[in-house]
Amino acid sequence: MLRQIKPRNARSKRALEKKAPKVVENPKTALFLRGTTCSQVVQDALTDLYSLRQPLAKKFTKKNAIHPFEDPASLEFFSEKNDTSILVFGSSSKKRPHTLTLARTFASKILDMLELHLDPESYRRIAQFKGRKFAVGLRPMMLFSGTAFESPVANEYTMAKSMLIDLFRGDSSSDKIDVEGLQYIVSVSAEEPVGEAVKPAIHLRIYLISTKRSGQRLPRVEVEEMGPRMDFRVGRMQEPEEAVLKEAMKTAKVGEEKTKKNVSTDTMGDKLGRIHLGRQDLSELQTRKMKGLKRSRDLEDEGVVNTPADEDAMKRQKK
Repeated sequence: MLRQIKPRNARSKRALEKKAPKVVENPKTALFLRGTTCSQVVQDALTDLYSLRQPLAKKFTKKNAIHPFEDPASLEFFSEKNDTSILVFGSSSKKRPHTLTLARTFASKILDMLELHLDPESYRRIAQFKGRKFAVGLRPMMLFSGTAFESPVANEYTMAKSMLIDLFRGDSSSDKIDVEGLQYIVSVSAEEPVGEAVKPAIHLRIYLISTKRSGQRLPRVEVEEMGPRMDFRVGRMQEPEEAVLKEAMKTAKVGEEKTKKNVSTDTMGDKLGRIHLGRQDLSELQTRKMKGLKRSRDLEDEGVVNTPADEDAMKRQKK
């Protein structure tokens, strides 16, 4: 159960209302920070990912004594202070060299975390690729290739897929996308798993899209690697709690009409309603009053007796 905070004044009330759940949530902002020991390779990787995430990104340059899997309190504090729900933490140690830790928060608490170990031999920075770059703020097309990402059971690769989508998707508040804005592809691939002991590496590539004349109606599409080029090995992971994940995945029901009982619509679009009434007593039904339907007049007609004079007159008419 999430802790409920009561505002003490008007200012704190406005701040809580700003952070309250909305029908259309604000775009997620990512925070990039480093630990006390961080190699130059990891620092360059943080800078490249930060440039890809802009403008929805913040970056710390100072060292932070943080151990995410041992004590995530500092990450939760930075997340709440900077209003960021995605965290990318870079560190390097003798036991876990060149490590990037991806974390997501919900209600300023750590939801899940995944550790990725960067291969320094195959890593290439964006600056090492010559050529034009994409404009800032554009949404990419994403491609995941490999059976590891399609596993029906939640594992490191399904979590990596979910986190990388959140990291690169940008502002997804609008469903409409301009075709001219599709300028680059984020390709994430994984080799086929050989056994449980050896986990396949994750290959991250960024390609720039260019269209050229083809002499036909559709242009010829070419891709060129733009960088960065990263290869990861999956490390530790922290799965989300089932109750917290269910709370985080809730969506507001907007635009859905509630079904009304005994009300339907026919093929012509007319609304039909069914009304249930109790048994009626028709003897007490109030009808229209007419003089010709009075009961007293009927009784008088029934009480008339034929006289002998009338009988003689009727016989004469017959003759």
